[in-house]
Amino acid sequence: MAKPIELGLVLEGEDAKEFFRNERNPVVSEELIGLFRRGKKIYEKNRF
Repeated sequence: MAKPIELGLVLEGEDAKEFFRNERNPVVSEELIGLFRRGKKIYEKNRF
């Protein structure tokens, strides 16, 4: 029988607040956009 997955990371205090702030207002850089475009090209070349 499979064992349940245990969560290994629990954020508390200021770390948790910062996580939720970033979730609500993500920062998207030109570098990140470039990575997504590169990934899309790789996907399109290799899909079946």
